[in-house]
Amino acid sequence: MTVQFDQIQKTFQSPDGELLALKDVSFSVEEGAFVSIVGPSGCGKSTLLNILAGLETPSGGRVLLDGVPVTGATDRIGYMPQKDQLFPWRTIWGNVTLGLEIQKRKNSGDLCRIHCLLERYGLSEFQKSLPAQLSGGMRQRCALIRTLATDPGLLLLDEPFSALDYQTRLTVSDDIHTIIRQEGKTAILVTHDISEAISMSDRVVVLSARPGTVKAVHPLDELHGLTPMARRDHPRFHRYFNEIWKELELGA
Repeated sequence: MTVQFDQIQKTFQSPDGELLALKDVSFSVEEGAFVSIVGPSGCGKSTLLNILAGLETPSGGRVLLDGVPVTGATDRIGYMPQKDQLFPWRTIWGNVTLGLEIQKRKNSGDLCRIHCLLERYGLSEFQKSLPAQLSGGMRQRCALIRTLATDPGLLLLDEPFSALDYQTRLTVSDDIHTIIRQEGKTAILVTHDISEAISMSDRVVVLSARPGTVKAVHPLDELHGLTPMARRDHPRFHRYFNEIWKELELGA
């Protein structure tokens, strides 16, 4: 699935008047690409995802999915929020099939595909377990499989590793990156972590301070084909980090 942000603007009403959150945001995401968005707190990163998901309406501009304007929520998009939001009273199987249950799609084909996902990513033996019995990393993998269960063409990841400790974040980001690549999905990640953005993405989009606008786009061609962990050991990784850090520091 391709994505095109075309001159997106977003204004919110506040007690002090109008607040311009996003201004003339334009960039594209090619099919099968993994793009990260970084920027200072309050610059509109999550708002941009909400507009793309059809949960917010832009004040100006438009978003196109495969060339068609977004006019509301769609099951073609999967959204993975900051916390795994697994229901503690449902088993892992009950959690990962929740989307299909809501969409009344619990047919044999879809259920078989979820069985395959759980098997492929090392969770099949925990189908009858409750979320509290799993580690944080395993819970995040379950959350991603739940997101993949309805077979969306586009995945939106809103700081999905922020609740994890540093060591677990490294391992889980590697796992999630592998799963998304193997499933052939287009993905957009919002994160405050520059290292995380560089280690997982094909490109990093840098937003300015509010009102958020595109300050720079960094293609990470020299890191293409490497796993997130391998990228962190690459000499070019630190150069990318310094370039993006300076842009954020100057734009804060």
